[in-house]
Amino acid sequence: MKYLLAIAIIVIILLLIKIIAMKKSVRNLRADFVARGKLDTNSLIGIDSRDKDLRELTDDINKTLTELREAFHKYNLGDNELKTAITNVAHDIRTPLTAIMGYLELMKKQEMTPETEKYLAIIEERCQHMKKLTEELFEYSVVSTSETKEELTEVSLNRVLEDTLMNYYAALVEKGIEPEIDICDERVVRKLYPSYVERIFSNLISNALKYSDGDLRVSLSAEGTVVFANKASSLSNVAVEKLFDRFFTVETAMNESTGLGLSIVKTFAQRMNCLIGAKYEGGSLIIEINF
Repeated sequence: MKYLLAIAIIVIILLLIKIIAMKKSVRNLRADFVARGKLDTNSLIGIDSRDKDLRELTDDINKTLTELREAFHKYNLGDNELKTAITNVAHDIRTPLTAIMGYLELMKKQEMTPETEKYLAIIEERCQHMKKLTEELFEYSVVSTSETKEELTEVSLNRVLEDTLMNYYAALVEKGIEPEIDICDERVVRKLYPSYVERIFSNLISNALKYSDGDLRVSLSAEGTVVFANKASSLSNVAVEKLFDRFFTVETAMNESTGLGLSIVKTFAQRMNCLIGAKYEGGSLIIEINF
């Protein structure tokens, strides 16, 4: 009986040692997996356990990691090629478009019939629209492929928001929009890239000009939360979820856009580690940024 008890104790001890060793191997495996996921490296996960199942699990994880890296590199390559193509196309269009605009200016100085003036005005309007779209494409390609050259600076969100609203006030009034503004009295200062903040506010107001049903509510809290809200019957919950995707547009008769304005906003916000999100509630588009 004592002999059997001794054997049982030895077996239990061996099993405990094996369990402890396996738990250690699993912890190391997990740590290596997390580390490899954060690094752009071709090195694979190693394991010191002799357990067959753990070694097979490690092999399967390494195969998955290799496939994921290959897919990621292919995505990056395709993304960079797309950005390069956008830059080249935008640049190639800008040159002849500038020449066309120049000839249009010369034609406007000539004597024309009322019908010719009408057609010329239509051509000029379409050329101006093409010029705007081309500039947006070119700017997006530059923004998405280059790092900021600015230094983080103390920025007064109150002042920048007020200045941007003043710059767009005439355009808002022309669209029949009388903005409701609620900016806190307390000065809200954050270390940010000044040009990024200005562009974020400008693009959000431009977005309201495109989609608003005739209103705009802008607020800034003492905690640094900026909210842009407006009624937008042309949107939906599905559309709002895609608003920050590049090239996404809501097709309406009144809206012509590249779909890059809010994508640029998201890029700039992320580079400053600011949280940004959009939601659709009660027929209103609400965009919130936490600086």
